[in-house]
Amino acid sequence: MAKSNLEIHNEAVQKAKKAVKEMQEEYIKNNPDNEYGEPYYCGFAWVKIRPATTSFARALRKEGIVDEVSWNGGYDIWNPSDYHGQSMDFKEVGADTYAKVLQSYGITAYSMSRAD
Repeated sequence: MAKSNLEIHNEAVQKAKKAVKEMQEEYIKNNPDNEYGEPYYCGFAWVKIRPATTSFARALRKEGIVDEVSWNGGYDIWNPSDYHGQSMDFKEVGADTYAKVLQSYGITAYSMSRAD
């Protein structure tokens, strides 16, 4: 039986969170003197899902996960791993993982980021 769009989203979120947690644990192990427990490079990461008219995108809109089409088309899911720190490195890993899960289901998704 095929997964629902919401199940795909939830799988992607869980895998993104796991990827960030594993990267953070490795970072802390290798950088025990860093009082913040994360790299100092700050920024944002998100996933672009295109086009906004796919059944997956419409399902996310219906569930309130995304609200409006972004200025350059499609929907953006900001920080899909829900990481609450400043590290762009950690947020990028979460966005990359989320996008790869979607891609494995044939959904057009790209991870994106920018420094703060």
